[in-house]
Amino acid sequence: MRSPKLAALELRRFRRGRLPRAALVALLVLPLLYGALYLWSFWDPYGRLDRIPVALVNDDKGATADGKKIAAGEAITEQLRDSDTFDWHEVSASDARAGVEDGTYYLSLTMPADFSKRIASSGGASPQTGALQVRTNDANNYIVGQISRTVFSEVRQAASAKASRSFLDKIFISFSDIHGATVKAANGADQLNGGIGKAEKGSKDLADGLKDAKDGSGRLSGGLTKLDSGAGDLADGSKQVAAGTQTLADKVNGVDKKVGPFLKDNEKTIGDTARLVADSSKAIRDNLDTLVKTAPAAAKGAHAASDTLNEVYRARCENAVLPDPACSDLKKAKDAAADVATIADDLNTLIADQHGDLKKLDGNLATLQTQAQALADRAPHLSEDLSDAVAKINKLNEGAGKVAAGAQQLHQGLGTAKSGAGDLDQGVGQLKSGAEDLNGGMFKLVDGSGKLAGGLHDGAGKIPDYDKKDRNQRTEVMSDPVKLVSKDLHKAPNYGTGFAPYFIPLSLWVGAMVAYMLIPPMNRRALATGAPAWRIALAGWLPVVAIGVLQTVSLMAVLHWAIGLQMARAAGTIGFLFLVTACFGAIVQWLNARFGAAGRILVLALLMLQLTSAGGTYPVQTSPGFFNAIHPFLPMSYIVEALRRLITGGGLGPVWHACVVLVAFTAGALALTAVSARRRQVWTLDRLHPELSL
Repeated sequence: MRSPKLAALELRRFRRGRLPRAALVALLVLPLLYGALYLWSFWDPYGRLDRIPVALVNDDKGATADGKKIAAGEAITEQLRDSDTFDWHEVSASDARAGVEDGTYYLSLTMPADFSKRIASSGGASPQTGALQVRTNDANNYIVGQISRTVFSEVRQAASAKASRSFLDKIFISFSDIHGATVKAANGADQLNGGIGKAEKGSKDLADGLKDAKDGSGRLSGGLTKLDSGAGDLADGSKQVAAGTQTLADKVNGVDKKVGPFLKDNEKTIGDTARLVADSSKAIRDNLDTLVKTAPAAAKGAHAASDTLNEVYRARCENAVLPDPACSDLKKAKDAAADVATIADDLNTLIADQHGDLKKLDGNLATLQTQAQALADRAPHLSEDLSDAVAKINKLNEGAGKVAAGAQQLHQGLGTAKSGAGDLDQGVGQLKSGAEDLNGGMFKLVDGSGKLAGGLHDGAGKIPDYDKKDRNQRTEVMSDPVKLVSKDLHKAPNYGTGFAPYFIPLSLWVGAMVAYMLIPPMNRRALATGAPAWRIALAGWLPVVAIGVLQTVSLMAVLHWAIGLQMARAAGTIGFLFLVTACFGAIVQWLNARFGAAGRILVLALLMLQLTSAGGTYPVQTSPGFFNAIHPFLPMSYIVEALRRLITGGGLGPVWHACVVLVAFTAGALALTAVSARRRQVWTLDRLHPELSL
């Protein structure tokens, strides 16, 4: 008898009574209950978080910053109330603590009293971090605690972003203020640069002027040295002049005392004498030509007269025996004649000497005449003139004394001035050096101020100046600079869809396991008739595959139409699950055929190994090394990966790979079952009296 016919006969047994029919129905429904109910129970738990009671405590007392009231706790409370995250209950801190402890609330979120104050401190001198306080109790539910950490992390990020926006807005406003101040500073630096440029020119002019002043002070010092020397000579000379004028004054005063009365008494006589001299001078001038002509004759006559008198005198007095009493008078006459002759000779000689220059002699006589006439005219006033002259000489003497004293003071002052001029020359020299240094420093200052102005202008250009629109935009970006832009290539719409690739093969394994509790792994009739081993293996495998196909259809129908599982490749998913059913049936058949009652325990053990190493919940890389080691050698590892691609989408590479693996497992398991069937055709004592029977 062929294997399909044997399989059909095996299935007909379930139509012989109500209980077999009920068993068949239970066999079909068990995987459905196992898989559908399990997935349905947590199909979309995150969509129902609003049913979880959570305590919310707002103890925040608010704060004030820059004249604005901040109530961060109230803002977060309103935001949470409007959200569907949890079932929020606003309670006191003590009620929240007690509720989390006794399970009334799964967890609590508290805004402390200084929450707003700490957030407002971000713009002050001592910024502090605002802390949201979360209290959980894993004794209530561990998963809720994990979910809350994710939810509250988002709440914290939102609160931090809001606080950051306020803080950054102040920063950007400060940037604008700094920009304006830097522009003003740059303009001031330009003015400073211009002023320093003028100052540099002035310092250069000062240096040049001080150079000229140094030359002038040098000349002044030299001149004052010479002047001091001359002042010394002047002081000495004026002292001598004062002494001379004093002597003159003394003599004049003495003469005045003697001559003054004489002049006063003889003014008329002096005047008459002076007029006589003037008249005589005039007469001489008038008779000068006659005198020239008569002088020689007069001299000759005077000599003749003198000679005559001499002869008379000798004859009568010198040669006489007895002296004549008249001889004395005669002697006087002789001597007078001799004197007249001498005077006549002198006059003749004088005239002879002046004969070549009579005009000069006439001029001298004219001068004598004029002066004598003037003296005669002033003679009545000689005493007054003498008094005036004495007074003037006394004034001259007094002035000479003052001049001498002043010259001495001048000498002393010039000595001081000379010393001061030396100090001035030295000081001007130092000023000149300082002015040159100042000019050099001012030149560097001009260059530095120019660089300062340029740097401030460059800095002002680099410092941003944001208007309100730019400030809001940049504050938004800076407060939350990193956005998570996620793109799920093949997104599972809910929690149940994500776990379906894990629980569907689990339910089919359970279905195969239960099927072989009702259907023997090897057909007894085929064993009894000595059918070929491969035919025995197929005869025991095909009924379970048929039941598995029905299980798969019913399970996927309920998951799709009743629970809402959406499959990217529905036909491919169903076809692949048929292959999974065939593979699982072959493996469970072999374990039961080879190990008998112990095989059922091995089926459960193999199920546990597959569930823990398939990576159905967490990535297998997060599991201990043992599970990573057995992961590649178990069929469910490939089934889970393939179903993810078939249900949520993606490349089909893992699907084809899984198909190859499942075919290999199926063929291998059937071959091993055939070997077991061959062994079962030989009866042994163990088969007659098995050690364990289930």
